[in-house]
Amino acid sequence: MKLNPIINSLLENDAYKFSMGAAFFHQHQNKQARWAFKCRNKDVKFSHEEVEEIKEQIKHYCSLRYTEQELKDLKEKLHWLPMDYIDYLRFWHPREEDIIVSEDAECGLNIHFAGTNLNVSPYETPVMAIITETHYRMSGHYDEMFEEFKQNVENELSKITEEEVYKLGTFSEFGFRRRLSGEAQDYFLKRFTEEKAKHKSGAIQGFVGTSNVYYAIKYNIVAVGTMAHEFGLLCGQGYPERNPAYTNKFLLESWVKEYGIKNGVALTDTIGTPAFLLDFNEYYATVFSGVRHDSGDPYEWGERMIKHYESLGINPKTKTLLFSDSLDLERADKLYRHFGERVKVAHTISQDLSSIGVKSSVKELNNEDLKKALDSKDYDLAVVGYSLSSVPDARGILEACGIKDKKLSTYIESLGKSTSESETKKIYNQIQKYVVEKASFISLGILDDFIVSNKRLKGTINPNEFDIYKGISNLQMSK
Repeated sequence: MKLNPIINSLLENDAYKFSMGAAFFHQHQNKQARWAFKCRNKDVKFSHEEVEEIKEQIKHYCSLRYTEQELKDLKEKLHWLPMDYIDYLRFWHPREEDIIVSEDAECGLNIHFAGTNLNVSPYETPVMAIITETHYRMSGHYDEMFEEFKQNVENELSKITEEEVYKLGTFSEFGFRRRLSGEAQDYFLKRFTEEKAKHKSGAIQGFVGTSNVYYAIKYNIVAVGTMAHEFGLLCGQGYPERNPAYTNKFLLESWVKEYGIKNGVALTDTIGTPAFLLDFNEYYATVFSGVRHDSGDPYEWGERMIKHYESLGINPKTKTLLFSDSLDLERADKLYRHFGERVKVAHTISQDLSSIGVKSSVKELNNEDLKKALDSKDYDLAVVGYSLSSVPDARGILEACGIKDKKLSTYIESLGKSTSESETKKIYNQIQKYVVEKASFISLGILDDFIVSNKRLKGTINPNEFDIYKGISNLQMSK
């Protein structure tokens, strides 16, 4: 091996590999898959020396095992992963004999692996990272490319923090499989994390994390990712008896079976977005917190998704549109400016408060993390926002607010027993009225009201269809 090891931890993988892995483990253990490398750039040629180095790097990768500390860190970072899957990972490891490498291809590199998808799916992204970094480092121009990369990072950070060129929503780094190198990805995440800590407002506050679990743990940022196309292909087309036209139906069913309302951003284009929308009914559109775009015109897709949510009676502002197809900051800026007023944009609140000198941060938390955040008492005022839908059982959302109250508990219990939409809406109306009178927090976007606030909050607000938080900085808590 001429280069230093490229992969040094099995945690160096995309978060969605673990999320899908748990579902494969519980529901699709025996389904077979064959993976093959395809070089899309016809100008790229791999030398014999590069192929031999890739073999050695894969051999090193296959020697790795999860440590107990790594598994503990993984469970803390991706807390929705069940313990039996974590236990399975104690015994799982990549096998060198599974990964076949040769020079039998037009580009000079042929790699494929096959077996149960549960076993071989985790190979994909680390092997891709090995291929790209080996090629870049052995090109003879790596040092110049790395210096140029660092300069580009600093230029983009300056545009975000100093020049304020970009207006961004929430954004993450998704570069593991095609990265220049591990040190390049490390540099990027280190610098963005540092600048976010340094600048308490502005577009940099939208930076939340990375798809690479190893670096998400290292820098204490969010590990981002839910599902990839392989999940839909396996759920819908990995079963010969299933009609491929119902791929999305099986995908959605399987994901909800595994995670319920947790970890819910659905990928729409496995067999095309029009087909996806046929199965993305009111139930799934409510349960999933958002949808991901990964091909085609992002503007057409976004408009279509907004119209679909509206057709189901769902406020698009309560949902997330996640764009992930070849994005850079300039494209992200344009998309945010186009859709930002019409879909979920949490950072509007933070920016309003910062304009009057109030320091704040916005975090999208699941029930468990919300409880931890509230219990920490590391805040002067917690603004908790959520929307209640007509789907029975919003108990987890309500319980996460941490209110100890018998009457509210009775309402929550009755939600679980509700058998009709009208009954559920009636209970929600009762809860809304009760929240206004008793709760010690601001409750955002419940039912038809823009902002339902506790009576202790004084001041005039003037929300509208485009900015439901307009005027929120005027509110004051009376003693």
